[in-house]
Amino acid sequence: MNLLLTVLLILLVVFIVGPLCLFIWLHFVAKKPQHSIIRAHPYLGWMRYLLEKMGPELRQYWFDSDNGSGPFSRADFLGIVFSAKYRSDLLSFGSKRDFEKPGYYIANGLFPLLNEELKVDNQEKIHAMKYKIDHEGLFTRREHIEKDEVTRWLFPEEDVIIVGPEREFPWRLSGPFGASATSYGAVGEHYILSTGRGSSMAGGSWINTGEGGIAPEHLESGADVVAQIGPGLFGYRDLDGNFSLAEFKLKAFEPNVKAFELKFGQGAKIRGGHLEGSKVTPKVASIRKVPVGQTINSPNRFPFLHNSYETLQFIQTLQAEGGKPVGIKIVVGYHSNLDEFFEAMNQLQIYPDFITVDGGEGGTGATYKSMADSMGLPLFPALVAVVDKAWQFGVRDKLKIFASGKLISADKIAIALGIGADAVNSARGFMIANGCIMAMQCHTGKCPAGVTTTDPKYQEALVPEEKQWRVMNYIINVRQGLYALGAACGIDTPRKFSRDHIVFKTEDGQVKRLSDLFPLPGTLEEFPKRELFAEADNLDVG
Repeated sequence: MNLLLTVLLILLVVFIVGPLCLFIWLHFVAKKPQHSIIRAHPYLGWMRYLLEKMGPELRQYWFDSDNGSGPFSRADFLGIVFSAKYRSDLLSFGSKRDFEKPGYYIANGLFPLLNEELKVDNQEKIHAMKYKIDHEGLFTRREHIEKDEVTRWLFPEEDVIIVGPEREFPWRLSGPFGASATSYGAVGEHYILSTGRGSSMAGGSWINTGEGGIAPEHLESGADVVAQIGPGLFGYRDLDGNFSLAEFKLKAFEPNVKAFELKFGQGAKIRGGHLEGSKVTPKVASIRKVPVGQTINSPNRFPFLHNSYETLQFIQTLQAEGGKPVGIKIVVGYHSNLDEFFEAMNQLQIYPDFITVDGGEGGTGATYKSMADSMGLPLFPALVAVVDKAWQFGVRDKLKIFASGKLISADKIAIALGIGADAVNSARGFMIANGCIMAMQCHTGKCPAGVTTTDPKYQEALVPEEKQWRVMNYIINVRQGLYALGAACGIDTPRKFSRDHIVFKTEDGQVKRLSDLFPLPGTLEEFPKRELFAEADNLDVG
């Protein structure tokens, strides 16, 4: 009898007294916050708040269509995951693309090429790892990772992309696909190590440091490194915050640093970078030369560069002092805005070694919604503008063009190459290959996948020794896909993609080649003559 009473008492407390106390507590708590709905309807208000917090996850996994939502659809997301884990993006039954909508397509040829007819360096097989599914159940998936060998789908010697051939140390690329700018601080050490190691093992790829400076892990990974210099000059400043040529030369001395990129714009934010104070650890602060725990907002532009003349002079100084290629990252607002910059190149006979074109659809750890949604052109029209201006001003052979902005798969990359890019960057593709689940918590430092965090606790989720293989698989699978698309078009290398191979289908069903819609312009017979900063003094960067 005593045992029964004890059990009944416990049940009474658990199922009646406990919930009753909770409801009473919620009723009084609801009177405190400045929240109208909770104050007027405490219980329904709390429930609404709970559902609102769970909404993004419910939509992502349950309610959004496979090709709906953003920044990436479920189909895009799974394409990257399958490429990274299983080195395959095979699908069954058919595409889920809405073929009624207007869009870009790749024009196949009547007689595709066979594998043995392709110009590719597949002589060497390397050690690799990929996942294999043992059993797919309703609630569980059993899989294991197994060793295998893979060919890397590299460019042969005659197709290698040479960036800065006139520099003392040119940058040679035997592949067209690398990791875009992700700053240390915005991402953590584990992400840098796994991405860098995977890029190094795949060969022909690279990792961009972003504007946060070079972390030890960038160099430790063994990857080719593009060192970005942003307006905040993090990693390249003296104690007073001014540009330090001595710091730059130290970075240029590193053998793994292959090129430098001046960040003049980023598609998702035409403003300086932003890093929450919670992510500014002592190590981040040491590299950037800023206080620990302080939120960082870098300037909108380089404070000492006011025009195209000063910018090109600065680029020339870095090219001479570092001996390595120096490029510039831009966002295009309108095609005629580029005239002055290209005109200045010809008048001064100074050329950046490459231009990175970042589309407005590009990603970021933190920006304003209005800026991400409406500022700057999307990548493809922006890329058309830059490529056309380079031809128009007769400088296309003086520089390479990189494209960046949601280029996560071989078909999208092929379109960018067809428009006129030499190579492409992707940031979020590599993040998803590392395990990113698009939780949209990048700015908080609490990324559940361990990607966009410097917190040791959260970084434990990302194990570089495992994820490096996923990064390698992703790169190789993309390159193999590019060669497959090229073969279908009747070309033996992705280097030969042109506007003839890309078509655009309009809403009314008309199909037009890009070479007809946007024919490459002829070179201007005589460049416009204008007084180009004639009174500007030589730039002092010391």
